[in-house]
Amino acid sequence: MTSKDYSKVKAQLENKPAKWEKVQKHNAPKERAFGKGVTRCELCGTSRGVIVKYHLKICRRCFRLNAPKLGFKKLH
Repeated sequence: MTSKDYSKVKAQLENKPAKWEKVQKHNAPKERAFGKGVTRCELCGTSRGVIVKYHLKICRRCFRLNAPKLGFKKLH
């Protein structure tokens, strides 16, 4: 069973709705209040390498692609 696929468990607990609700409750991903999982890139959705300075909220890869459109210039 993977972390998001409950098909085998659901098949076993079809006639037990209370137990199925308990499985879903305890295996659901947590809502994060702080840390790396909170900030996500608005363009691609990754949580790695996110630039939050100047309220950009985009990852470094998307920033490199869109920097000229945002008004940033590359200094040599």
